[in-house]
Amino acid sequence: MEDKPRASKMTLEDLRTQLSRTLAERYLLTKQLEKEEAEQTIAQKHVETAKAAQVLIQGIVQSIQETVHAGIAGIVTRCLRSVFGEDFPHEFAIRFEQKRGKTEARLVLVDANGEEIDPLEADAGGLVDVISFALRLSCLLLTNPSRRRLLVLDEPFKMLSREYRPAVREMMEAVSEEFSVQILYVTHATELVAGEVVELD
Repeated sequence: MEDKPRASKMTLEDLRTQLSRTLAERYLLTKQLEKEEAEQTIAQKHVETAKAAQVLIQGIVQSIQETVHAGIAGIVTRCLRSVFGEDFPHEFAIRFEQKRGKTEARLVLVDANGEEIDPLEADAGGLVDVISFALRLSCLLLTNPSRRRLLVLDEPFKMLSREYRPAVREMMEAVSEEFSVQILYVTHATELVAGEVVELD
């Protein structure tokens, strides 16, 4: 005859000990849960604060971009129209785009219909040379704190068609006087000679 396994008998004291352990564990788990919930609440507040800061920063960045665009695009468009005529069909624009977590700027010409034109593809008669000069000028004028207003250029209009050279000379004289900018440049084009001339052999 086989012996039946005997059921373990727990005394009342054993049950009390086990209950005390279980209650202690429950208490510790409750405290841990409360702590984690408090940390989650704090983390959520940090996330909300970060989102609010991001919206604020984006607003500031957009305002700065608009100011920069107005300053630079205004100067470049003005120079283009001074050289190529008031009926020049394009305006200069800067397109700010978010790429790879950074803001990138594209420099374009915009026609009357709002269509973008790549200045390199639209280059005719030295268009890019005039844009390049105007960008250098605008950077000098918009630098803060302001620096000595001096532009030193080497053959800045070498691709410019002969027909536009007198207009470029007049434009440089006008911006030099208006903005108190000294322009020192090397050129082989006699039509661009202006101001004080130093001839080198």
